[in-house]
Amino acid sequence: MDRRRRRCKILATLGPASNDEASIEKLWRAGADVFRINMSHANPEAMRETVAMIRSVEEKVGRPIGVLVDLQGPKLRVGTFAGGGVDLFVGQKFTFDSDPTPGDASRVCLPHPEILSALAPGHKLLIDDGKLRLHVVQAEGDHAIAKVDVGGRISNRKGVSLPDTEIAVAALTDKDRVDLEAALETGVDWVALSFVQRAKDVLEVKRIAGDRAKVLAKIEKPQAISRLDEIMVAADALMVARGDLGVEMPLEKVPGLQKRITREGRRLGRPVVVATQMLESMISAPAPTRAEVSDVATAVFEGGDAIMLSAESASGKYPFESVTMMNRIAEEVEQEIVYRSIIAAQRSVPEQTGADAVAVAARDMAETLDLKAIVAWTSSGATALRVARERPRAPILALTPIRDTARRLTPVWGVESVITKDAHDVDDMADRACKFAVRLGLASPGDRILIIAGVPFGTPGATNMLRLAFIAEDGKHAQ
Repeated sequence: MDRRRRRCKILATLGPASNDEASIEKLWRAGADVFRINMSHANPEAMRETVAMIRSVEEKVGRPIGVLVDLQGPKLRVGTFAGGGVDLFVGQKFTFDSDPTPGDASRVCLPHPEILSALAPGHKLLIDDGKLRLHVVQAEGDHAIAKVDVGGRISNRKGVSLPDTEIAVAALTDKDRVDLEAALETGVDWVALSFVQRAKDVLEVKRIAGDRAKVLAKIEKPQAISRLDEIMVAADALMVARGDLGVEMPLEKVPGLQKRITREGRRLGRPVVVATQMLESMISAPAPTRAEVSDVATAVFEGGDAIMLSAESASGKYPFESVTMMNRIAEEVEQEIVYRSIIAAQRSVPEQTGADAVAVAARDMAETLDLKAIVAWTSSGATALRVARERPRAPILALTPIRDTARRLTPVWGVESVITKDAHDVDDMADRACKFAVRLGLASPGDRILIIAGVPFGTPGATNMLRLAFIAEDGKHAQ
């Protein structure tokens, strides 16, 4: 069985450069733990074909592979122009209205009545990823007059960002609902929700998904930052989507937010993915910049659960080299002397529950006795998540009878998952924990491991037992 030599996980986005079975297998062997399918560039049929290829690779390599479907979310765009586009100049006034007539140098249609009704004087409008910047000076409900702060070319269908405006629009568009249902029917493991503004956006997707998939909230809007606590509690995982976050907020605020979300996610036991422009130059170059290497390393030093590649693996010239580089950076960081002290310093106070107490005790025992692995028997994955939150030195092996649980744990820091039938007694539990620890190369005969489980077996949320096991020469535990 292959296993990773690092605790931080890697998400790789699939696209034209990597969307075939041979490439997916090569990316997995290079280090990708989870594959992302971006529905901004896919339809349900293409998504199903990609998932089928991932599952085929999973069968071949014999290890769980996670699949994340990233919903497009509401795309806000201006209308069209009579000449294809116009130039806007600093200080001039420009009108956004509901008239579908092609625009000119003085106006353009903004085909989103919910935006026009929500705009107010002082609100900023950022066009084309912030290349043009305007602010509203007059808002009338069906049109808004804005003044140009940063000029440039505005052309057909360019995107609009509204950092100051809370829009009364659902996070799920009609396309998202179709894509979500198709993803759930296909059996994906994670669904990512774009442009989250409030907790109820996340809860709506969770209501539809039920127990069919976990929900990841992408933090990319100022409105989400102002309600971060409630969104983090509602979601199963978080993504620091630094691209849109850096458009809608001052760039200098993004690194601090990344640290804040990473640490709060760990405190809550919510996996956190750091995404966007991590190795951006490798879209067209075979090696990253020193700054990009440092950026990836920072996310690993912070204890983020996963780091993500977007265009680098989806449409760039060097998809496999990008994953290989990210893998090498993460491995190197985790060998640094200061890494463990930084991770330990970010530790938070556990909740006063039996399961949390067991997880903390497992970490302390593993470190005091220099145990080779912590093996968690889990049906829902909650036990493995709690241990991962403690960031132990010893690798975490999750044994579960539920295939979906094994796959859903793939983006979680330090967790290796194996699908196996549930234990029928304590000796069977210890025997198979030892066997799989040896098989994955986590431990050898003569080593000791720690086993966590809930008794009675198969009862979700009943984590209540710690057992120290010595691995005998036959790979089973010594009686």
